Amino acid sequence: MTEASKTVLTGGCQCGAIRFAVSGAPARISICHCRMCQKASGAPFASFADIEHADFSWTRGQPAAFKSSSIAERDFCRDCGTPLSFRRIDGPRIEIMTGTFDRPDRLVPTRQYGTESRLGWVVGISNLPSQTTTQNYGPEKMGGIVSHQHPDHD
Repeated sequence: MTEASKTVLTGGCQCGAIRFAVSGAPARISICHCRMCQKASGAPFASFADIEHADFSWTRGQPAAFKSSSIAERDFCRDCGTPLSFRRIDGPRIEIMTGTFDRPDRLVPTRQYGTESRLGWVVGISNLPSQTTTQNYGPEKMGGIVSHQHPDHD
């Protein structure tokens, strides 16, 4: 990013060793259900914000990379293991995992990919009974939990 560019989105890994900034709106925000994304994220699907390289910079630390296929690499924090991105080798954009943004609520997916591997139960998860974290643990236990996670800001 140039000095004249304005940061619009920031984020990073769980421990704070890796941070990034984005100066332009993502080209698209999507969910991928493919088996490779399931394994890379450790979740039923991955969600990405597709960002032009010119609008993106690592602002603290440098991630480690895993060549997950002949066409792509995935960046992650070598300290805490947080998966950070998917990028096509020599591609024009980097796809940052939306959960790593400081404000993931601002990144609403508009498209799904890899639906041949979508788990059947994913469609109905919004209808499952739910609780907040405080309801799950109780206020007493919540008061004694000390987070070692980096805050969602610098």
